[in-house]
Amino acid sequence: MTLPAPPFGRETIESIIPHRPPFLLVDEVLELDPGKRVRGRLLVPEDGWWFPGHFPDRPVMPGVLTIEAIAQCGAVAVLADEANHGKVPFFAGIDDCRFKRVVAPGDVLDLECEFVRVRGPIAKGQGRASVDGEVAAEAMLTVFVGSEE
Repeated sequence: MTLPAPPFGRETIESIIPHRPPFLLVDEVLELDPGKRVRGRLLVPEDGWWFPGHFPDRPVMPGVLTIEAIAQCGAVAVLADEANHGKVPFFAGIDDCRFKRVVAPGDVLDLECEFVRVRGPIAKGQGRASVDGEVAAEAMLTVFVGSEE
């Protein structure tokens, strides 16, 4: 698979990872070093499907979806590595997770993930989501890369 140089948008992202709307939480990849690191972005939609219930009078992006956005961005880096093309990334762990700021409708969520260890099908990456340079969430994510079946 030959990828265009970043930045690239959803069409290319969907050619790399299996996630699809309404659960695709990465709009753009800004930097990519396959198998090593990635930087991306999500424009948090004003009408996100989660806001009517979380919370009706004070819409907040759920923290677990912020972590999912980081993980999806990290999945782009893992699956952009030719050895993992066409595979499916599964969460294997979330460690040292911290939420430091509310993410609201219309925020631009800057996503980054740098892999600190890759051993066979297991990758461990330090992830971070920020809004206007302020950390919203961070965690050490472990991913298992499995086959499509």
